[in-house]
Amino acid sequence: MNEVCQTCGLPKNLCACEEISKESQRINVILKKVKFRKWITIIQGLEDHETAKNLEKVLKKKFACGGTVKGNKIELQGNHKKNIKKVLLEQGFKEELIDV
Repeated sequence: MNEVCQTCGLPKNLCACEEISKESQRINVILKKVKFRKWITIIQGLEDHETAKNLEKVLKKKFACGGTVKGNKIELQGNHKKNIKKVLLEQGFKEELIDV
């Protein structure tokens, strides 16, 4: 039996809620210095925790780094500010809504 999307009521294989929400989310990318002069890259502005988890997996694989999801924020180990915009565009987010 197919699972049903809670938002639109369509089966999961036909649901387009995630693609639609990517077009309206304003993404902020912040660089923060933490203990021992280490850097973390923080991606804020994601509306859904499930979207954040899926995006975190993709980013960790692309940048070969560690990371976590806290609430609706993604924290990646290291300074990835130069390349993050390109990967977010590949994932379907709009360029004008990404602030680096």
